[in-house]
Amino acid sequence: MRLQSLIPTIPDDLVAALEACGIRTDADLLFSGTPVDIIQRLTPGVVSLADLKTYIGLVAESASAPGIRGDALYTEEIQRRRDYNLDITCGVDELDELVNGFDGGRVFEISGDRGSGKTLLVSQIALRLLAAYKEASVLWMDTTGDFSVERTSLIAQQLDGENSSAVLERLQVSLVLNIDTARALLEDVKSSLTTNALRDPRVRLVIIDSITSLLAPSLSAVSSYGHAIMTTFMQHLRNMARSYYLAFLVVNNTSGSLPHNPMSVFSSTVRKPALGPSFTFLTDCTIWLARHEDTTNAEAGSSIHVAEIFKSRPTRSRTWCTFKVHNRILRSATVPE
Repeated sequence: MRLQSLIPTIPDDLVAALEACGIRTDADLLFSGTPVDIIQRLTPGVVSLADLKTYIGLVAESASAPGIRGDALYTEEIQRRRDYNLDITCGVDELDELVNGFDGGRVFEISGDRGSGKTLLVSQIALRLLAAYKEASVLWMDTTGDFSVERTSLIAQQLDGENSSAVLERLQVSLVLNIDTARALLEDVKSSLTTNALRDPRVRLVIIDSITSLLAPSLSAVSSYGHAIMTTFMQHLRNMARSYYLAFLVVNNTSGSLPHNPMSVFSSTVRKPALGPSFTFLTDCTIWLARHEDTTNAEAGSSIHVAEIFKSRPTRSRTWCTFKVHNRILRSATVPE
């Protein structure tokens, strides 16, 4: 920050004298030495040592982030939860308990190989939310063009019966093929939440399926540029989640992890989430899905899956549960068909 912008907090003659000594910004003033060192560089009589110390303190105050007490932050968070809190669940009690629900304020990474149930899980979370809360809407960012209206409609019919068409009216699907389009769409969401905060339906959940297609093309083993894009984008998601109490579900593809994935409690897990090891630390919870092929009952149209928590900030990591997929619906593994 230029010292010129702090006039009249700092007298203009002092600013001119400092600039003549090469001290032009707040950083120059704060880190060019002690007040005694600085005053020795100035023309005698421009400022007293006591006044210089006062002005340096004012500059430091202007350059600092405003402080806020912990109890004030806690009160603000409790109030935001009261204003925006929705009970977002997937309908599988064991999995909901593992992650303490899919409520707003967090970014969830959902990964697993093809057929593990990633898209079914995010679909069921979204449709259950829409069925339970008429004031809520969901934004689905389709990055591959694979979103299936027919499949989603069938799931909605099984979950909400005759009201499925009304539910789907509040599911916004956007084809997003690059990171710039994703950023622009998120800015539109932020703008709508800021200017139309009391207008319903309001976006409460954002799904990105898949995040890999957006970020992987920029990543490179010989440049940090792609990594910077990934970090900045994910930090933006986390800031939006906390500021507007949104829930983000980002679906991630997989890559190899031989001889096995050390984050998994199962030695048979030889895959891991894509986008590199640092991506795990850019989300609040990483859920790994896997399908037990030997338990598939083709005749009954059901299969058994495992959901494992690789990493979680609000709950325990390295925990897991099983669930069942029957006719495209996730159910508790103990519930009879």
